[in-house]
Amino acid sequence: MPRTGRPRTFDRDGAIDAAMTLFWAQGYEPTSLSQLRSSMGGLSSASFYAAFTSKEALFQDVVDRYIGSYGQVTASLKDDTLAPRNAIETALRKSAAMQTAQSHPPGCLIMLGANNCSPENRQVEAILVQERQRNRQGIERHVERARTNGELSPSTDTAAMARMFSTFLSGMSVEARDGVPLSQIDAAITSLMRLWDQAAV
Repeated sequence: MPRTGRPRTFDRDGAIDAAMTLFWAQGYEPTSLSQLRSSMGGLSSASFYAAFTSKEALFQDVVDRYIGSYGQVTASLKDDTLAPRNAIETALRKSAAMQTAQSHPPGCLIMLGANNCSPENRQVEAILVQERQRNRQGIERHVERARTNGELSPSTDTAAMARMFSTFLSGMSVEARDGVPLSQIDAAITSLMRLWDQAAV
């Protein structure tokens, strides 16, 4: 008997969101194609490849979606209209709040989504390395701005200070994944920012 009625349409945005949750929770390699297709409403292999070409291409779509949504918590690192200290503290506190929220997997997809990849997937790992480097560069730029404009002492080791903040930003993902509550991470951020104040002129 021929089917009647309106044909089912493929919700590409919904599929990317479903894939993002899986990759975020499990990582790139542990997430199988069958899990991905199932999360997308039972998508067939043919439909999956027609829509996304490959698992790697889907992951890139997921990363782009994450950066445009949850990843905006670090947008202040790209904003040179903000005072340098405020830009860095804002990124840390917003990131901590996002990573410990109960509405999605804990931690940060950019930090945890493709670690320890096998050699054939090193290019997937490189996608996230590039994104992490952008955050490092934002922190470095703000710290250097602060020394240049006199907020920090001329003797400040800006490279070491920037690395301290970027290392903390990266490490929050493990803390959040391990269930450390926001209140404790927030308190640690407060202590960390005191180191900035001690280096201030």
